[in-house]
Amino acid sequence: MYSDRTEKKGRRFLWPLLAAVLLAVLLLSVFRHPKTDLEDSGARAIREAVRRSALQCYAVEGVYPPNLQYLEDNYGLQVNTKDYYVSYEAFASNLPPTVKVVNRKE
Repeated sequence: MYSDRTEKKGRRFLWPLLAAVLLAVLLLSVFRHPKTDLEDSGARAIREAVRRSALQCYAVEGVYPPNLQYLEDNYGLQVNTKDYYVSYEAFASNLPPTVKVVNRKE
């Protein structure tokens, strides 16, 4: 039987081309997400540090601190206000505060 070799050669080049395109898309998606994950982990770390400091204040003094400045002055808390906005809302002295951290670059 007669077979057309040019058709088979075209198929041979199609699979490596598809694999290269798939690899490029995969690499672009992998390299795009670590920065976002790093920013999220930074906000998460700040939120947990504020919560731990507030809990420490509650354990020592019996009340939650009224504001974030109190934690910075009395408990050594340091917050990166250049890159993050921190919202600290204390509803009552016997309830834990609501802490929200947002990346300023968003």
